[in-house]
Amino acid sequence: MLLKLIPDNTSIGFTRMRFIALVFSAILVVASLGALFTLGLNFGVDFKGGVTIEVADDEPIDVAAVRTAVSDLGLGSVDVQTIKDFADADEAVLIRISQQEADDSDDETAGETAQQAASIAVQDAMRTLLGDGVNFRKVEVVGPTVSGELVQKGALAVALAIGMMLIYIWLRFEWQFSLGAIIALVHDVIITLGMFAVTRLEFNLAIIAAILTIVGYSMNDTVVVYDRVRENLRKFKQKPLAELLDLSINDTLTRTIMTSGTTMLALMALVIFGGEVLRGFTLAMIWGIVIGTYSSIFVASPFLLATGVKRDWSKAVPVGA
Repeated sequence: MLLKLIPDNTSIGFTRMRFIALVFSAILVVASLGALFTLGLNFGVDFKGGVTIEVADDEPIDVAAVRTAVSDLGLGSVDVQTIKDFADADEAVLIRISQQEADDSDDETAGETAQQAASIAVQDAMRTLLGDGVNFRKVEVVGPTVSGELVQKGALAVALAIGMMLIYIWLRFEWQFSLGAIIALVHDVIITLGMFAVTRLEFNLAIIAAILTIVGYSMNDTVVVYDRVRENLRKFKQKPLAELLDLSINDTLTRTIMTSGTTMLALMALVIFGGEVLRGFTLAMIWGIVIGTYSSIFVASPFLLATGVKRDWSKAVPVGA
């Protein structure tokens, strides 16, 4: 039914909108970089260390009482928020405690021990406040050593993913395709990070996983368009490049809409029923699909027009053929 709503032969002039898209993308990138440098990311426990405890009860939970009980423990900065979970009728709150200072700063295990002690103290306080029937649905304890390693490995994972994509596209296509795809990927990652800086959503390991998924999704979308461009370069040797790019994008538009639409349906279900734990990951994925689809059409493809693709290359045998 959905396929019948999408015309088979669209003829949208995407390249005519490339200058508007360029200005729009430049504004988003500059704003994202500004937000990252001024606001920074709201790092979760995974990256800055500390304790996160998700507390649930079958009775309404007094958030103010929970905040007071935890603050009285003298554990430093405390953040308590209510969790709305459509999949579970229980009342729930999320408690975040900042990283604890160890008595011996030179002892690496002292920091881990301090976090564990804080976690136990918070759980005991919740049992006293809410009774022994309280349910601790999630307890995360991350020490300073582990959090520092996670920051480095998370950044390395994203950099390696983009680097390997660069090599793959360079081997499969010409250099213009490779640079266009990488520019689109960097564009998507920067704007996604900027979105997290502005919205103050928690940035944790799940978001790193979302960014890596976005990189793969965006690259897949771009490669589909590039494959059709390469095919049309062989088929229409005299057609102006702008018209050829429009033709290629329109040829793959139905596939793009169907893929993005069905993925969105699954992600919307996760937003509603996935709970607080998956919410940040899901919102990052939704944003990534939107911005990734946009960049494959308005960033990666127009880059070929700006740099030019050699027509004689269209006669070459592709790698792996």
